[in-house]
Amino acid sequence: MNRNDPDSNESKLNTQEEGANQSSNNEEWAAEDDAVIGKAFLWSFGVLVTVVLSAGGYFLFFKSSGETTIKSQTKPTAAEQASPIPVAVPHTPFKNITDQAGILFRHSNGARGEKFLPETMGGGCVFFDFDNDNDPDLFFVNSSNLPGNPPTEGEFPTMALYENQGDGTFRDITSDSGLGIACYGMGAAAADYDNDGLIDLFITVVGPNRLFHNLGKGRFEEVTSSAGVAGEKEEWSTGSTWVDIENDGDLDLFVVNYVHWTREIDYQVGFTLDGTNRAYGPPKDFKGTFCTLYRNDGEGLFTDISQESGIEVRNPVTGVPEAKSLGVAPIDLNSDGLIDLIVANDTVPNFMFRNKGNGKFQEMGMLSGIAFDSYGNVRGAMGIDAAYYRNDDALGIAIGNFANEMIALYVSSPSKPLQFTDDAITEGIGHESRLSLKFGLFFFDYDLDGWLDLMTNNGHLQEEITRLQKSQTFAQSAQLFWNAQGGGENGFIGVSSAQTGEEFFQPIVGRGSAFADIDQDGDLDVLLMQLDGAPLLLRNDQALANHWIRFRLIGSQSNRDAIGSWIIVETAAGKMKRQVMPTRSYLSQSELPVTFGLGKQTEIRSVQVQWAGGDLQTLTDLQIDQLNIIKQPEPVGP
Repeated sequence: MNRNDPDSNESKLNTQEEGANQSSNNEEWAAEDDAVIGKAFLWSFGVLVTVVLSAGGYFLFFKSSGETTIKSQTKPTAAEQASPIPVAVPHTPFKNITDQAGILFRHSNGARGEKFLPETMGGGCVFFDFDNDNDPDLFFVNSSNLPGNPPTEGEFPTMALYENQGDGTFRDITSDSGLGIACYGMGAAAADYDNDGLIDLFITVVGPNRLFHNLGKGRFEEVTSSAGVAGEKEEWSTGSTWVDIENDGDLDLFVVNYVHWTREIDYQVGFTLDGTNRAYGPPKDFKGTFCTLYRNDGEGLFTDISQESGIEVRNPVTGVPEAKSLGVAPIDLNSDGLIDLIVANDTVPNFMFRNKGNGKFQEMGMLSGIAFDSYGNVRGAMGIDAAYYRNDDALGIAIGNFANEMIALYVSSPSKPLQFTDDAITEGIGHESRLSLKFGLFFFDYDLDGWLDLMTNNGHLQEEITRLQKSQTFAQSAQLFWNAQGGGENGFIGVSSAQTGEEFFQPIVGRGSAFADIDQDGDLDVLLMQLDGAPLLLRNDQALANHWIRFRLIGSQSNRDAIGSWIIVETAAGKMKRQVMPTRSYLSQSELPVTFGLGKQTEIRSVQVQWAGGDLQTLTDLQIDQLNIIKQPEPVGP
């Protein structure tokens, strides 16, 4: 039995005996796998290590994103594990409509058998309304030929732009869009950086990044050189986000970079799993980098303020660049009206950049408690998201980590908003998420009950991993966790195919992920990206008769997309607080409009908008079960 089988998530609702048997099998496999990978590590580096197991000992194992010591994460004690939750997960079927929707895109990783690290890490996707018709369109990031590789015959795979036809089907318009470029793309971020009413597009690349200005009518023009946002020639950029760091009304650009990589360095690393054949090496064998921050100076021009802003982090001992970053979650952590930045790092401590104003940041990952796991270990962090999933003043930061590492769920103290503890185990997602290798991750209310749920898109790096680890597979099932507060309990419950149908849990080599209401029925549909393969577009076919309300904000004093604004909805069931922030997950971006599930509530007591850098506005005359377009009031002056 495979722990990654989604049906194993039903253990909370099965008998205690079945759950105990399942857990025992998985832990036996995990212990076996740790020993096997330990041998591979020794063969690769020629180091003799004796692993001593004792009553108070730990398992030493090597995973391909780094060397880690498993402590009580291997098998939480009974006191650590969340109690079984005797509530039923709602039936919410998802249907794979990729072909039906007209999506023919297939991601390519450009692999030629040389086992270069970038081949394992793409690709991203973006839901964005490039033509302003209130239907989310789709952009797919592709990879082609790695820098330094000699050209091959034939055309390289290109990026792809799909226009939503208004009914959840899509038309490929790449050839006439100007976006049909071939480069080794990783992710993308879309926003109206010049406030002209059209959403523009930034693409992160292994090599120089690319910026495209939206000209309207489905046409984009590259402006990378004139804007000054290409980055360094040998940089490997991954996550990115558009945010207004100083509340001046235009969007700045924050880019995270992974490791210092060239094909020559990769060959020098010479990593193997069996002592003979090349394999994809871990990031710990590559030097770190810096994050990059570009200030928007207007007129399509940007200035790199990374160094003076305080977001260039060096190792305190060696002084070398420390970042090995893959994901970013922008959010105002302490309600001071300034966007802060949380960065997910792979095998080095996570960052938390507190915005001090005037373009200055303080890195406080260690001080906040999000830098490490509960035992002081670094983890292999990929995708990230942040939200008030409890509908109170406690913020949750979820991070998808490597195989044999739990999802991190850092939760703030309501009285100390910059202090976090990892509540993954007590919230019911820690132990169930341990085995899978988690990339795309986000909060969303898929059943529209008013409580944010959590999902991950999973897949391994090594094609041959099953030969070394019985508990691992290359293709893995996604995981979906239902927020049980919708059923009157605390924590999350793992969802199985009995509730969603088998198509949601089709094993793929998962990477990026995003959500949007593609067919205007109010519920949120899901896109799962696959490494070197076709994506999965999963239509949400729930029929729970829950009500909902959606908002699209248009700024006037704030940036036009209103990114960073907050919407607070109050019903008889309580308050919900959501941020206008499309950046989430891994290398990807979800739709800009904000959806609130209302459950069975048919009346809204109040709705307020805290505009980014602006005033608090109370909204009236709103319609439930539809999209409400809200424009920021113009300033009243003499």
